[in-house]
Amino acid sequence: MKILEITNVDFALRQFLLPLMRELRDAGHDVQGACAEGAHLEPVRAEGFTVHGVPMARSFSPLAQFRAFMALIRLIRQEKPDLVHGHMPISGLLARFAARLCGVRIVAYTCHGFLFNQPGSWRRRMLSLILEWAAGRLTDLYMTVSREEARDARRLHLNRHPIAIGNGRDPDRYHPDPAMRARVRKDLGVPEERPVVIVVSRLVRHKGHPELLRAMEDVPDAELWVVGERLPSDHGADLTEAFERARERLGPRLRMLGYRDDVAELLKAADVFALPSHFEGLPMSVIEAMLTGLPVVATDVRGPREQVLDGKTGFLVPPGFSSPLAWALRALTQDAVLTREMGAAGRQIAREDYDERHILKHVVALMEKACSRNPVSPGKA
Repeated sequence: MKILEITNVDFALRQFLLPLMRELRDAGHDVQGACAEGAHLEPVRAEGFTVHGVPMARSFSPLAQFRAFMALIRLIRQEKPDLVHGHMPISGLLARFAARLCGVRIVAYTCHGFLFNQPGSWRRRMLSLILEWAAGRLTDLYMTVSREEARDARRLHLNRHPIAIGNGRDPDRYHPDPAMRARVRKDLGVPEERPVVIVVSRLVRHKGHPELLRAMEDVPDAELWVVGERLPSDHGADLTEAFERARERLGPRLRMLGYRDDVAELLKAADVFALPSHFEGLPMSVIEAMLTGLPVVATDVRGPREQVLDGKTGFLVPPGFSSPLAWALRALTQDAVLTREMGAAGRQIAREDYDERHILKHVVALMEKACSRNPVSPGKA
């Protein structure tokens, strides 16, 4: 089976789609990728994958989206895949419409969060809902990363059979490691007894960095590691002013570590994971933290509230406020026993529910089953 995986940007393909592409290839399928060009595609291509550069745009510009749509049509007609698998809101819509227009045998989609569930004008949200409803009629295999989004898809009749597949990470990579913890802390000059809060995400407003930075002012003796970068395609308010203010207030307690390939090692050296997002799908970073044995402080929004058991594996706080966030971070950074207990409970749940190997095998099986239900017709063989 020839499969074309389509997403918006290079970062998403490398971080979220690459494990699935590997699993599909190991299962004997010819799998290719398509997204906007970028430096994150170099290691993907180094593994032998063909990734097509497509002018995908993370914007609502009709002209930009038309260009991307036409490029997808040309690519699909050129490669003639048996299955097209779209990801992310806008690129997922374009991929499904283009695939159906080109007569692709199986059209698949994984929802990583609906635009109509995100903050925005009612016109944008209504347009998103209408387009999702139309694309859902064209989708043979409809998957969501969170259970709540699957319920929304059923409730709003976006598709007859939405399937919540979850997300996963490799427990062999993400796990507690005292030796690595000591090594990383030594390299960064961080004493063993100092509590470390870590956040791993893109540097965009809706991830809640301003609230987290303000909250850390009320978390004495702990330091914050900010891991991530702002992508060239990211929109919204620039956070430079918020980080400059935090540097003045927190001083050396704030470490800006930028984009890192050693996130697994950094997590092993931290004590508490924080992700105060305003909206999410089912964040991989929370799964990575839970597998590593860190308690999680997240916001009570779709996705994280499926992952975090409030009061057992961490705390859920209201989005957009720094005071509840500070309270939760203080509770953990000032109580090592509570931190260990919540981290251990979260790790057990993550190993049961978010093992990447089980998630990927499930998705591959769903894709193979969808193709077996719709075999190649004699005229197309």
